[in-house]
Amino acid sequence: MQTINQAGRFRLGNRDVNRLGYGAMQLAGPGVFGPPRDRDAAVAVLREAVANGVDHIDTSDFYGPHVTNQIIREALHPYGDALTIVTKVGAVRGADGSWNPAQDASALTAAVHDNLRNLGLDVLEVVNMRLMGGGSGHGPEEGSVEPQLAALASLQAQGLIRHIGLSNATSNQIEQARRIVEIVCVQNQYNLAHRGDDAMIDALAADGIAYVPFFPLGGFSPLQSRTLSDVAASLGATPMQVALAWLLRRSPNILLIPGTSSRTHLRENLAAASLELSDEAVAALDDLG
Repeated sequence: MQTINQAGRFRLGNRDVNRLGYGAMQLAGPGVFGPPRDRDAAVAVLREAVANGVDHIDTSDFYGPHVTNQIIREALHPYGDALTIVTKVGAVRGADGSWNPAQDASALTAAVHDNLRNLGLDVLEVVNMRLMGGGSGHGPEEGSVEPQLAALASLQAQGLIRHIGLSNATSNQIEQARRIVEIVCVQNQYNLAHRGDDAMIDALAADGIAYVPFFPLGGFSPLQSRTLSDVAASLGATPMQVALAWLLRRSPNILLIPGTSSRTHLRENLAAASLELSDEAVAALDDLG
């Protein structure tokens, strides 16, 4: 029987979670803004994910805003003891759907309380500090993270947060953050075609810190896409399944959070846990980078 347990487990904070989890971003409306077209379908996706062994869900109260957290609460509350919900702070949404930095202590405090309220929790298991890359949000950019991490450390001391992670961070920022608080995970863009974090992943693995890649199919040229599709066809799999399987093989500290609002796509994503890549397939995929 195929299960997501075949992908193994890794430490996230003080819990071991299945390496194949679920990202809730796509449960909101178009552009991650407003309600979904079919709320019942969104609830069903979450329940099916957990029923199939997903015990790591990634979310944020700025998805919607508030929408995905409220759907998670409707679908899964009261939460099972094994479920780890990871959220993000550091941005707010404009009335036009824009993503705007919200990085000062008061904004971060408000965001933590918003997440607690909408998820129906007394404490957040993991909170990722989403760095905004100088305001654009598109890729890491050097800069001090001391004010943000000090604010989260204060909230952690108050018992509102158990563990802290970083999102959209550089290696220097990770080093600075670790001098302030314990960092349990890093969430950055990484995939077959976008491998700027190779050295970071290996360094984090050596220290037992989880790495959570987002945008698993982004940045492909037509030639790269053709190679991925050819490998997938040879294995009787989808390109997404192959991309996810490659990430699982890349390093044991990689935790995946593919998102979807479709139960069919959810099943396809979870099946990647049992997809075995041949050495020939891995060699072809490695060449894409």
